[in-house]
Amino acid sequence: MKYIKIVFIAVLFYTSPSLAQKSTKPNILFIAIDDLKPIIGAYGNTFIKTPNIDRLAKRGTTFLNNYCQQAVCGPTRASLLTGMRPDITQIWDLKTQLRDVSPSIVTLPQYLITQGYSTQGIGKVFDPRNVDKEIDKVSWSVPYHKTNNKYYDPAYGEPAQGRFQLPETKLLSEKYIKEALAKGMTKTEANNEANIKIRPTTEGIDVPDNAYNDGANILQAKDILAQLSKKQEPFFFAVGIAKPHLPFIAPKKYWDLYKRADIVLEPFQEQNTNPISVAYHNAGEIRAYTDIPADIAATKQKGFGLALSTEKQKELIHGYYAAISYTDALVGQLLNTIDSLGLASNTIIVLWGDHGCHLGDHNIWCKHSNFEQATHAPLIISAPGIASNKTKSLSEHVDVFPTLCDLAGLAIPTQLQGKSLKSVMKNPATAVKEFSVSQYPRAGANEQDSRIETTPAIMGYSIRNSQYRYTIWMKNAFRSTLPFNAASVIGEELYDYNADPLEKFNVAKDKKYAVVTKKLHAEMLAYFKSQESKLAITRK
Repeated sequence: MKYIKIVFIAVLFYTSPSLAQKSTKPNILFIAIDDLKPIIGAYGNTFIKTPNIDRLAKRGTTFLNNYCQQAVCGPTRASLLTGMRPDITQIWDLKTQLRDVSPSIVTLPQYLITQGYSTQGIGKVFDPRNVDKEIDKVSWSVPYHKTNNKYYDPAYGEPAQGRFQLPETKLLSEKYIKEALAKGMTKTEANNEANIKIRPTTEGIDVPDNAYNDGANILQAKDILAQLSKKQEPFFFAVGIAKPHLPFIAPKKYWDLYKRADIVLEPFQEQNTNPISVAYHNAGEIRAYTDIPADIAATKQKGFGLALSTEKQKELIHGYYAAISYTDALVGQLLNTIDSLGLASNTIIVLWGDHGCHLGDHNIWCKHSNFEQATHAPLIISAPGIASNKTKSLSEHVDVFPTLCDLAGLAIPTQLQGKSLKSVMKNPATAVKEFSVSQYPRAGANEQDSRIETTPAIMGYSIRNSQYRYTIWMKNAFRSTLPFNAASVIGEELYDYNADPLEKFNVAKDKKYAVVTKKLHAEMLAYFKSQESKLAITRK
């Protein structure tokens, strides 16, 4: 009995320091937003109403020239969360499992666990199609939080297909699901069947925020934050918001913030001069929605992209703006919770959009390109003790992982391909890189095909510096990790954003830009060379 008492006291003595004092390491609130292009107040837009994100920007650093690694959900999220570029993660599509192709790769939350953090997540952070059913189980201290139905407004219940609350849409969706189940389909197959038959691009009815999935998730996230605030260890809490991604859905009050008549269409809806056909796509994502007429391809197609009526364009853009303001309100709830719980003084807050979004520019919609509107993405980081500022210094998604390590006082894993932006946050005139790199694949069966395959035949690599974007398109399944083969080059693009912000003119073959093109081509080759030996770091 005496021996037992001694052991008990010894254990108590050992554990008491962690119980008596909360860790001094900063918490991290990690907000991921889907398809948010940088057209919010913090980036100079005075039309779109984003008071809460702007509030975050006023206490953090706004990275005005931030770029994603690949303008589609799965690959760019994999890059940000691993600090690795797509050719290293081996994620270029929306179906390849990260751990199948890169078994030894370490994610940001996975690394933070080893540093004493409790890591939790809810909503779309990883793309669920690229990870296991537990949303990359090894990345989280507790099972990834699924949407709890109790957080939906009881007057409306769970939305149809996880999206729609319009009664007519819900009734049709339920009808199609029942018919599919009666044919012997699984629940998942039945939902997919309904999604094919009834899938409108917009919805704006008078419902509360938590009638939709994002609103319900944010209510749950607030409760999780309250629980985390009571724990001794620091937390990393990732919250994913699915809007403003298609379909453009938001409660009516957010639609009412904008007048349809005030919506301005994209001014340049043509191919540029000297076009490279693989740079464009047929807007396949939005064509899958049931209120986009199937005969558009035959009747109004310009040979690329998607020609929509003025009325439909205005409806879509209106919906996108409404969804942004809805997202902003949800971000505001998170910020208010951080403040009310007394966490603000020791919490890093990072808000990022996974990529941009075409809204008719170049006659294309959604993302899936190397153009500015698809690759330019917002990034705002607020850290205790660092003054608010804006910077034009270039940054990329792969920089987020090392930056958070640096801000938290943690060792930066040597395999990361990004650079810490802490010095830029302290001095916005500082630059840590000369250019950012994005890439986008094409399947190859059709040069304008927007599909992305596990092993795409064509890849376009794009470097963006302060003035220019240079893109080189490669065939024969070329990857940056392979030796450069000039015979694989099928096209080049060069855009001068000082003279041509809308990318009207591809000047890669213009003699006046010969020196610039040569310089950027050499930088691209140097980048390829730097990648040749890096693939092994994700392999056992």
